[in-house]
Amino acid sequence: MSQPLIVSVDAMGGDHGPGIAIAAVDIALKKRPGVNARFLVHGDAAQLTPMLDKVSERARASIEIRHTDSEVRMTDKPSEAVRRARGSSMWNAIMAVRDGEASIAVSCGNTGALMAISKVVLRMKKGVHRPAIAASWPTVRGHTVVLDVGANVECGPAQLVEFAIMGEAFHRAVHGSTEPTVGLLNVGQEELKGNDTVREADRLVRAANLDLNYLGFVEGDDISLGRTDVVVTDGFSGNIALKTAEGTAKLVAAWMRESFTSSLLAKLGAAYMNAVGALDLLRDRMDPRKINAGVLLGLNGMVVKSHGGADEVGFATALCTGLDLAPSSFTSEIEKNLARLARTEAAEMEAEPQS
Repeated sequence: MSQPLIVSVDAMGGDHGPGIAIAAVDIALKKRPGVNARFLVHGDAAQLTPMLDKVSERARASIEIRHTDSEVRMTDKPSEAVRRARGSSMWNAIMAVRDGEASIAVSCGNTGALMAISKVVLRMKKGVHRPAIAASWPTVRGHTVVLDVGANVECGPAQLVEFAIMGEAFHRAVHGSTEPTVGLLNVGQEELKGNDTVREADRLVRAANLDLNYLGFVEGDDISLGRTDVVVTDGFSGNIALKTAEGTAKLVAAWMRESFTSSLLAKLGAAYMNAVGALDLLRDRMDPRKINAGVLLGLNGMVVKSHGGADEVGFATALCTGLDLAPSSFTSEIEKNLARLARTEAAEMEAEPQS
């Protein structure tokens, strides 16, 4: 039997307590029946151990609980979290990746703290200025990777190009594409549209002669249409787009419930659709728990961020993303393009007239 994939889990973050982490492991293993995996679950053993009686024998056998008395709170500021995080469930989960005990860490805890602690413990990959959070967005063509969705409110042109490099490698690793297309989010597709940052990023990605299938500018509606496999933007715009999409999904779901209960005929139609499985398929596609995973890219190690409000089904999605990502070599695959970008930036700096 091959060596197991080892996932390090911060069980103490999130809004629903540590119990969902154990249940999520059980769900994730059922979704990935052929995967040989082990889970290092960090948290309060007194709360976690009784949960083992509620899961399958396979899940119990795959879980190792590592007790810790402390945790990073959802209200902690990142700077405060880093100072007091040593020995916490989040810190220990990431340390397991740094020390080679686990291939990837998963947490639904404080996003800012997770980002700050990951940078301190794992350090940034050479050639990357800042990490980015990448999210897989369901589209009419499959899944589009959007980054950044919240880690960096302001980004320079070079950072956006770094995101393009990392997002392209991530799409290949998680979604199995061979030559994913890349687009830069803008207010229009025309060359002169947008602010100085996105126009300069567009020029730089072309000048660097990267090994990317870059298609240029894309607009907001192109994300859900799946015009490109990767959409690059700053964390401010990306987070707004993500939350807007989540709100739109909830709005459509509310309209559907209202429509299907508006009359006796509508109720009969809904009953028929439910009987043939059409409504179940629609619910499944609109369920935000099925895409609940943001991956921190640009670190010397892999970290997956689950939504803080996720239940066990949503957290299981994040664990499955970790299981899919852990065997890949995407972190090393980005180095060639990062080196090309660095050479282009250095050459342009040397060519600038000295003041």
